[in-house]
Amino acid sequence: MRSNSKHYLKGTTYLRSLDEGYGIDVIYLDYRKAFDTVAHQRLIKKLQQIGFGGNLIKWLSSFLTDRSMRVTINGSRSSWVNVLSGVPQGSVLGPLLFLLFVNDLPDWIKTNIRMFADDTKIWTRISGVNDSEALQQDLDSLSRWSEEWLLRFNQNKCKVMHIRHQFSTQYTIRQDDKDWILQEVEEERDLGIVTTADFKVSRQCAEVASKANKVLGMVSRQFKDLDKEGFLIIYKGYVRPHLEYAIQAWSPYLKGDVNHLEKVQRRATRLVKGFKKLQYEERLRRLGLTTLQQRRLRGDLIETYKILTGKEKVDRNDFFKLQTRNFHNTRGHSYKLETTRSRLELRRNFFSQRVTSHWNKLSEKVVQAETVNTFKNRLDNEWGTLSSCLTLRLTTTSTSTSKSFSTFISVLPNTESGSFSVAIDGHFLPVGQQGIYVM
Repeated sequence: MRSNSKHYLKGTTYLRSLDEGYGIDVIYLDYRKAFDTVAHQRLIKKLQQIGFGGNLIKWLSSFLTDRSMRVTINGSRSSWVNVLSGVPQGSVLGPLLFLLFVNDLPDWIKTNIRMFADDTKIWTRISGVNDSEALQQDLDSLSRWSEEWLLRFNQNKCKVMHIRHQFSTQYTIRQDDKDWILQEVEEERDLGIVTTADFKVSRQCAEVASKANKVLGMVSRQFKDLDKEGFLIIYKGYVRPHLEYAIQAWSPYLKGDVNHLEKVQRRATRLVKGFKKLQYEERLRRLGLTTLQQRRLRGDLIETYKILTGKEKVDRNDFFKLQTRNFHNTRGHSYKLETTRSRLELRRNFFSQRVTSHWNKLSEKVVQAETVNTFKNRLDNEWGTLSSCLTLRLTTTSTSTSKSFSTFISVLPNTESGSFSVAIDGHFLPVGQQGIYVM
C-alpha cells in the first residue's frame, strides 16, 4: 500500500463521525513555498531540541549553510546569490529535514490533524455552531507557530470543506498581520485523490478514467498491430496504474462508477490484434486478466492480510477488530473479523467495512500464509483459476430506450472445499443461510 493510501485510510474517523450523525469541517492548509522557506537557523535550533548534537549537528549545519546558487538560461548566467533558507531539494536529507521541522505541529492542535510531507489538514466533527470554535482556536495556534518559525501559510490556498451539515461555520487564518477568511470548497484534491463534500467517488472515477483513456488514445495512434505480449506490458505499466492509484481509499461501489472504470479496460483489450470482435470475457481469458472489480477485491484482501499480520506499518486496530473466539464459536479462521453495523452506505463500502465478509470466508490455510506471495497464490487457488471460471453473459433490452445492457455472472470454484463463489460484474455475492446466495 502506498504511503498516501495509508494516510488517507487513517481518516476512517471521518466516516465514523458521519455514521454517528455528525457533520465534519475539514481545513486544508498550504504552505507558501514550503521547502524553499525553511529558515536554516531555526531548523538547526529544532534539531538541537530534538537531541541532535556534537559532530552530527555541525555536519548538518555545514550541509545547510554557506550555499549559493545562480540561474543559467540559454548560456547566460546570473551572478551568484547566497541561499539563506530552504532544504536542498533533490537530496535524500531534504525531505527528512523538512519533516523534522514541522514535526511539532500536532503539539499545537487540540482537535484532529493529518500530515503527509507538506500537506496538512485539521478537522473536527460538527454538531452545532459552537463546535467550530475549537477548530478556529487551532487555526490561531498554527498562525502563531507560523510566525514563530517563519514558515508561512498561503492564505489563498488554505480552504475549508463543510461535510454533511447545515450550520453556518466560518474560519479565518492570520497571516502578514491580517485575518483572512478561508475559501469554502465542495471539492479538493487530497494527496492525488479528488475528495468531494458528499464523499462520493464519481469525480475521482471520471478523472482517472480520462487519464487512462488519453494514454490509450496515444497507444492506438502509435501501435497499429499490437500483439498480446506488447499490450500487456503497455497496459499494466501505463494504463491500469491510473485506474488503481490508491484504490483502497476510493474503490467505487455505485454501478455507474464501476462501469465507468471497466469501460476503460474493455476499450483497452480491443487494441490487441484479432481481439476486436471477441466478447469481453473471452478477451480477458486469453490475456490472463480479470475484471477490475475482481482485482479490487483481491487487492482489498491482500491489504487486509498485510495489515493483520503486521506487514504494513499501521496499527491494525485503526481498521479492524478481531473476533473473540470461544469454545462455542469454532467456525471460521483465526483471523476472523468482527462485523460492525453502519448507518451510511458510504461507510459500509469503505475499505475496513466492505472487506470483512469476504475476508471471513477465506480458509485457515489462506490466512495463515507466511508471506504475501504465498497468500496471493493460496487465495488464487481457493478462488479457482481463470480457466475454471464459468462466465455467463445476460443481455437485456430496455423497451423505452431500446438500449441493451449486459451483465456478467461468474462462478469460481473452490478447489479445496468443493464449494464455489458467485460474482455479478466482478462483485462477489454474500452467502446466506444454507449456502443460498443473496441477491
